Amino acid sequence: MIVDPQLKDFLNESMPIWQKNPVQYFREVLQFTPDEWQEEAANDLANFPQVAIKSGQGVGKTGFEAASALWFLTCFENSRVVATAPTRQQLHDVLWSEIAKWQENSPLLREILKWTKTYVYMKGSEQRWFAVARVASKPENMQGFHEDSMLFIVDEASGVRDDIMEAIHGTLTGTHNRLLMCGNPTQSTGDFHDAFTSDRDQYKLHTVNSEDSPRTNKQAINNLIKKYGYDSNVVRVRVRGLFPNQDDDVLIGISLLEQCSDKLFELPEKDEMSYMSIGCDVARYGDDETVIYANRFGRVKIEYTKRGQDLMATVGDIVRAYRKMISEFPDYTGYVFAMIDDTGLGGGVTDRFREVKVEEKLTRLVVIPINAAEHIEQDSLENKEAFKNYNNLTTHMWANVKDLLTNKQIQIEDDGILFGQMSARKYRVASNGKIQLESKDDMKKRGLDSPDRGDALALCLYKGKIKKFTGSVPSTQAVGALSKTSYWANH
Repeated sequence: MIVDPQLKDFLNESMPIWQKNPVQYFREVLQFTPDEWQEEAANDLANFPQVAIKSGQGVGKTGFEAASALWFLTCFENSRVVATAPTRQQLHDVLWSEIAKWQENSPLLREILKWTKTYVYMKGSEQRWFAVARVASKPENMQGFHEDSMLFIVDEASGVRDDIMEAIHGTLTGTHNRLLMCGNPTQSTGDFHDAFTSDRDQYKLHTVNSEDSPRTNKQAINNLIKKYGYDSNVVRVRVRGLFPNQDDDVLIGISLLEQCSDKLFELPEKDEMSYMSIGCDVARYGDDETVIYANRFGRVKIEYTKRGQDLMATVGDIVRAYRKMISEFPDYTGYVFAMIDDTGLGGGVTDRFREVKVEEKLTRLVVIPINAAEHIEQDSLENKEAFKNYNNLTTHMWANVKDLLTNKQIQIEDDGILFGQMSARKYRVASNGKIQLESKDDMKKRGLDSPDRGDALALCLYKGKIKKFTGSVPSTQAVGALSKTSYWANH
């Protein structure tokens, strides 16, 4: 409820104009200058019930979503805006903080709106006139919102499950309800994909190419195109704003990687792995990267990447990663397994670790040297099955990653370089009928970089030799539930 008579008169005069012209609102209230595609999409949102936008990265989707949320909330009396995204990080740290930025940037909105971590209220009408942030983790989160004027904003819509989208559609029954879906087109299935294909007659649609945006880094885009090709899936999804093609000769498709990225997916507590591990791929050549990945109970992120690094410095980086991990989880009493590429220069890293473990008393760090070119040991039922299907250990390790992605058992850091490397690596069926992954040298002959990040990730998640070194994998109960909950709540 606006108390100041002059302000109330101003809003009563301006709101009908802004309702029909959100672009004018963007400029006058937010000092937000929209790009051409943002103007077109804003006008569509003012006049049509459903708008869907697929795009490459960095084109200003989040800014447009925030501006649209504030426009709708300000201009329609007793309105409700529901903002959602697949993960807490994407919703609160990205979209909701963007709303806060533009609200704080406007003298008018500072006067009439109150921003909190989960709500934006119209002052004086907190019970009925507000915007709210709800994570798209279950259908119930999307239910119970009914108002004549309501806007649902779905960020990174490719990562929102169909049952959740069904709940959203079921909520949008009011006379002036709107749906805005935005995201990178990471999946060739689902409600977001349907909006651009089978249901396209129900939406106003926009596709935004990062190449055409004044906001994007053109050098980075050109590097990605040069490295993977204009028609590669990583360029289609992350630059051109197109859905991925199905590559029959690629072992791990881009959709599998994207569906488990931490931008779209949060690994549930109950599904987490029972141990922590480190994977290190040691650079062979000057242009290659030494990469260290850390797995914290199924949540996998890069710890270090270096080029041209001394082998002893790599040993130090692994030790630092180990100490960081055990300090984060003081109730975890199990081992931390470090799977290190032992071929070529990597042998020097594992040799030095034999000394460092004694010198530094690293009793819970188990270093496992792995020669990725060797044959698969038939020392377990799982490995005997793998021996029948895969020609070497590298192929088995990458197939293991594929299985974990398919079953959504891991959450991986959203990294375009990793996704490009893994989605570009091909495979073939060898003459013995087994699957064999493309070699690094063959990838380089195709003009691609060595898949160092992909190999480090595969090493980090490989369980094949853990039992041989420890007798068993630490149980989930060895991890303190309280410390885990506290850690994930703040990361």
